[in-house]
Amino acid sequence: MLCLSFTAFGQLNTPRGSQMAIVTQRVGITDISITYSRPSVRDREIWGELVPFGMNNLGFGTATESPWRAGANENTTITFESDVKVEGKSLNAGTYGLHIIVQEDGTATFVFSNNSTSWGSFFYESSEDALRVDVTSNTIPHTELLTFDFIDIDATSATAVLKWEKKQIPFKIEVDVTNIVLTDIRHKLQNTAGFSRQNWENAARFSLNNEGDYDEALVWVNNAIKGQFYSQKTFNNLALKGQILNKQGKKEAYAKLMDEASAMANMNQLNNLGYQMLGAKDYDLALKYFKKNVANNPDNANVHDSLGEGYKTIGDNKNAIKSFKKALSLNPPANVKANSEKLLKELGVL
Repeated sequence: MLCLSFTAFGQLNTPRGSQMAIVTQRVGITDISITYSRPSVRDREIWGELVPFGMNNLGFGTATESPWRAGANENTTITFESDVKVEGKSLNAGTYGLHIIVQEDGTATFVFSNNSTSWGSFFYESSEDALRVDVTSNTIPHTELLTFDFIDIDATSATAVLKWEKKQIPFKIEVDVTNIVLTDIRHKLQNTAGFSRQNWENAARFSLNNEGDYDEALVWVNNAIKGQFYSQKTFNNLALKGQILNKQGKKEAYAKLMDEASAMANMNQLNNLGYQMLGAKDYDLALKYFKKNVANNPDNANVHDSLGEGYKTIGDNKNAIKSFKKALSLNPPANVKANSEKLLKELGVL
């Protein structure tokens, strides 16, 4: 009757000597998170002493050879929301225990363990390894608190680094952003997101801009244009479909659709369409749309300035000068005036 089970009582919540931290970086639509505890240097010898080189028997737990836990307290963990490549090697989405084998020669091995719930690396088993990657450490200015960070971030990758004392240990993470986003799009278009015309257009535009499946992109934009309760033919989705057809090499269909889109365009849209054609080096269509805009809006300085850019691009300097001077005669806004004067100077007129 008087026996008590102390495990029935909760533990007190008091501050730790090594505070816990979480750092997260998004690559594309994939979040990568590292959860760890942050010990201080506190004038201690870190590498080779507090953190022994190589694999070691830590004198506790079941492991006879252990890597470093890459922090303090529980497992340091890393979570990938999507499949990734680490230092060029594939690793599935999930949460992993993160350990490091630090070597005296400045190299190190990151160990990603399928066991993410153990305390430190005292119970480490190599049979639970999901991946090992070898890296080279760098020398950096003193960092008192152990810190994980992300550097060298671009559209499809980021480099995670551990920084402590005067050592930085990096590993590069790459994400197949295009395929991950397209897979997510396919799933969402089957749900409530698929009831919006704009979502079908955005899906087609992403695929177009990221060299996805152009046949699939064409299906998506066609769905936005007609056949569904939310479909509507607009300048924007016709112009988008035209760009997809152009990528597919269907030049005749592309030109026909661009003409259909131009008939629906307002002044700004038609101007943008002309610049789009310049970018595609389709100079005949570019001039056609710039001239049409001038015919529709003869008193607008900006459309004359744009037509001048079209002429200048193809080397018709005589008509370019004429268009820029016409733009300047129409009391243009400051930005249009500055552009016309700049291009006239380049043509040796001003």
